Amino acid sequence: MAAPIRISWHEPLPAPAKLNLFLHVTGRRGDGYHILQTVFRFIDLNDELRFHPRSDGVIRMDSPLPGLADADNLIIRAAELLRARAGGQRAAAGVTIELHKRIPIGGGLGGGSSDAATTLIALDHLWGLGLSRADLAGLGVALGADVPVFVHGFNAFGEGIGEQLTPVALGPAWYLVLVPQVPISTREIFADPTLTRNTQAIKIAAFFAGQQTGNDLEPVVRRRYPVVAEHLDWLSRYAPARLTGSGACVFAEFSSEDEAQSILRRRPPAMQGFVARGLDGHPLEPAKI
Repeated sequence: MAAPIRISWHEPLPAPAKLNLFLHVTGRRGDGYHILQTVFRFIDLNDELRFHPRSDGVIRMDSPLPGLADADNLIIRAAELLRARAGGQRAAAGVTIELHKRIPIGGGLGGGSSDAATTLIALDHLWGLGLSRADLAGLGVALGADVPVFVHGFNAFGEGIGEQLTPVALGPAWYLVLVPQVPISTREIFADPTLTRNTQAIKIAAFFAGQQTGNDLEPVVRRRYPVVAEHLDWLSRYAPARLTGSGACVFAEFSSEDEAQSILRRRPPAMQGFVARGLDGHPLEPAKI
């Protein structure tokens, strides 16, 4: 087993992006949350966070994201939630959090959820709380359904609202990700009356056997956001293309970096994108801490 590593104040810590290799909506709970099935895959595009201790009890961002109030910032909310969970242990703990943002905002790549998860993992360690990953994931689900997968740190078959996770081993792959320059509201997409909410649930084995899967949110996003449809249609000329999450980002899988980069170079000038490698797990996955 690899030697444990330590998380230290001021050091850069990664918060990776994810792709939803498929996303089915299989039902809806009484509280309005949708019941999903998906496969989460981490990719090697990371935000970077640094944590700096404070003695005045203040939790704040070094450089707040424009237009995002602290009450809506998952990083601040994660830190406050963890401090509240610690109670008297860390009642006066403060921290300044520095964020280097690389993951596109609102693209369906899970950047905000990943930032929140790295915050929970890092501050649990730095504040000496000793909570388990299950404890941290329980806190994380109150912030967003995608937070637990980043806390647990493994590629996963997700069910429930996305928080019921079964680890999966995924083979090597490279992904070409296109980034349409349009903000998409996840709430708006899930509230659309035309959204299919009764897709038949599948087993993990069916996914690996190649059973036909897709993203049930895609028809709604295509209709509401023609620019996303344009990106999907262009990428589909070269490989099966899919929306991740509620978008706006779309992706296709390739067996080599060279192939993915070659396709990226052919994109129309107005399209933005990048190539990313699929990861076996989170850079801060539990076995390394």
